[in-house]
Amino acid sequence: MAAYFEYLREMFIAVMTNIGNWFADPWKPVPAEFDYYNSLLAQYSKDFGGAGWVFYVIFMILLIAAIGAFCFLIFWLIRKYVRFRKSTASEEALRAEVEKLNLELYQAISEKERILGLQISSLGVAKPNGEIINGPAEEVEGEIAESDVRFPRLALVDKSYENYHLVTTLPEDATNIDLKGICERFRNFAASQMGLYYTIDTIRVFFSAMGTGKIIILEGISGTGKTSLPYALGRFFKHNAAICSVQPSWRDRSELLGYYNDFTHKFTETQFLHAIYEATYRDDVSLVVLDEMNLARIEYYFAEFLSIMEMPNVAEWNISLVAAPRSDDPSHVKDGRLLIPQNIWFIGTANNDDSTFTITDKVYDRAMSLFFDNKGIAFKAPFTEALPLPIDYLDDLFKKAKEDFPLSQKTLEKFQELDSFVIEHFKLAFGNRIMKQLGDFVPCYIACGGTELEAVDYMFQSKILKKFEVLNVAFLRDELIALDAYLTKQFGKGEFLLSKKKIKNLIKMSA
Repeated sequence: MAAYFEYLREMFIAVMTNIGNWFADPWKPVPAEFDYYNSLLAQYSKDFGGAGWVFYVIFMILLIAAIGAFCFLIFWLIRKYVRFRKSTASEEALRAEVEKLNLELYQAISEKERILGLQISSLGVAKPNGEIINGPAEEVEGEIAESDVRFPRLALVDKSYENYHLVTTLPEDATNIDLKGICERFRNFAASQMGLYYTIDTIRVFFSAMGTGKIIILEGISGTGKTSLPYALGRFFKHNAAICSVQPSWRDRSELLGYYNDFTHKFTETQFLHAIYEATYRDDVSLVVLDEMNLARIEYYFAEFLSIMEMPNVAEWNISLVAAPRSDDPSHVKDGRLLIPQNIWFIGTANNDDSTFTITDKVYDRAMSLFFDNKGIAFKAPFTEALPLPIDYLDDLFKKAKEDFPLSQKTLEKFQELDSFVIEHFKLAFGNRIMKQLGDFVPCYIACGGTELEAVDYMFQSKILKKFEVLNVAFLRDELIALDAYLTKQFGKGEFLLSKKKIKNLIKMSA
């Protein structure tokens, strides 16, 4: 045992001495040193004994493990260094590629705007009255598209309306037409001129929704005439609806309104923004359709409009476009902001399938919704002309309806009792927003030719029972049956047919 420790001491001294000598002279022959190590082992090993050999074997294992760990550390450091160099090189190559793509994008945008300017100057623009100008460039002011203005399309709208003052008047055969007459006339127009057939109840709900709010959602299965309804209404008013197709990639307001391009130093204007801006010049009804609006999450790209149109003061309905104003900005863009005009309605169409997002309560609460569950049935209608409708005239009809047909106190009390029943059994409340909408919708619906209870039924079905779809109706079967009986008791056997139909469908879902 003592011989092993003596060997270990001599071996350690020899190794340290040789390492020091190697640093002093790296080119000194190495094999001679290994011969000396072997001689030390031969000199002391015969006196190791059993315990000494055990310690020798353990020491050799630890020595080999230490050498292996050292070699692995060297390998790991080299590998890490190589990877670092490769990632650095890839980053530099990617940065160069991005710079190249940015340059190509800038060149493509410049070329597109140059071509757009040539098209505008050669083809002309439409006047507000529908006449097409096909004159030389100085007549059309097509050079706007190639100038330094930030909003070339909006500036072109300014130029188009510069010398025109729109005055929309009712035709002689509709001088004193009311909401009921407008509904009937539009239904006959759509059937006789466009081959579109809607029930009178659908038309009444749509116009009453216009008198209630600026956001209307048309939902249901494909092919039931959701998009055709606002399109036909635009034709009826002789001001075509602007149809904007929503894309699944929309995530924020820039997809809807556009954005300021730092490369071109111009605002990338969308059709949606163009339609809103043109409405600021008009005195008739303007409709903007967001087709397939739930292909993307509505509360992402439309959130600003949902919030703005909740403000009671319409003078605060401003959308911000640019941070700093310029003197050459469009005439109706003040301090970088555009005021949403009161003659505009936003109409969204929505399909309910696997390719779309669920419309949340936040959106439903702020909008009026119509559900299309079947195709219209054809009927014979007299040939009916269009009806250009001044916005002031339509607003006056809505105001008159709210003065002449307010929600009766008796019905209001019954509705409040219904509210208490729903809170007690389903833990859902109507809320002040829905009560305000009820107070606006019911008078307009009556003025359109419907009854008070039909209007209240529609509001309850579309605003309250719609929320039941997210509840676990399998555990609410008895409560739904009780609600159906309560509606009959409160409002009569032949009333609230829409709500009772909805309740029966919910009960079927719970089976």
